[in-house]
Amino acid sequence: MEGKEEDVKLGANKYSERQPLGTAAQTREKDYKEPGPAPLFEPGELASWSFWRAGIAEFMATFLFLYITILTVMGVKRADNVCTGSVGIQGIAWAFGGMIFCLVYCTAGISGGHINPAVTFGLFLARKLSLPRAVFYMICQCLGAICGAGVVKGFMEGEYQADGGGANSVAHGYTKGDGLGAEIVGTFVLVYTVFSATDAKRSARDSHVPLLAPLPIGFAVFLVHLATIPITGTGINPARSSGAAIIYNKSRVWDDHWIFWVGPFLGAGLAAIYHQMIIRAIPFKTRS
Repeated sequence: MEGKEEDVKLGANKYSERQPLGTAAQTREKDYKEPGPAPLFEPGELASWSFWRAGIAEFMATFLFLYITILTVMGVKRADNVCTGSVGIQGIAWAFGGMIFCLVYCTAGISGGHINPAVTFGLFLARKLSLPRAVFYMICQCLGAICGAGVVKGFMEGEYQADGGGANSVAHGYTKGDGLGAEIVGTFVLVYTVFSATDAKRSARDSHVPLLAPLPIGFAVFLVHLATIPITGTGINPARSSGAAIIYNKSRVWDDHWIFWVGPFLGAGLAAIYHQMIIRAIPFKTRS
């Protein structure tokens, strides 16, 4: 009986089994609390240890992300044939998706587990964090990415320079417009998944089915990489693209580098607008 009472408190039995969780269910009283918008500037935030701890967590997560993923890319590049190498293109996609799953799981309770300036930007537009925190996260993410790529180069400098350093660029046969479009849509998929997986409403409605948010987020990264590695090498993360480009530092990667900032930020902005205004209709809700 104690378990049953606890389930009721958590909202698991808010609706009967025959009650559809659609528009009819939405007319019922809320079984979740809509979090208010974060202030643009939060007084005293810079003086709190949680603020700096979150930035350190973002730095370390992005460092580890670049270290594992760029090493994986280098392993595939060194193979005679990407299809017969140790992991292949599918393995690269799994490395990126798997690391995001692990790192979001590890850091979500500390910083939110962004590990991507585009994700931070999208969440900032949705007023999920303050402006100083968003800027601080982006700086820490970029620094972590530079350090992660730098450690890989330290392990294998000759191969690193010869094999492109894992840096992103638009592949031959594709235009800059193709690359920009791939980055916009790919980042839209990622950030939309982030919003949906962490939505307070979804957590309440599906509270009887535990939702592990890092899993769909990592899987989204995996799928986007499968689709767009042949086009741009898959950026969808300005920190990842910048870290590899800065350490590799060859002119050809800088020619298209703007795509890996503009595309992800546009995709993240569109995902934030779509989720907040269309899916949740938050601007149109009357506050009780």
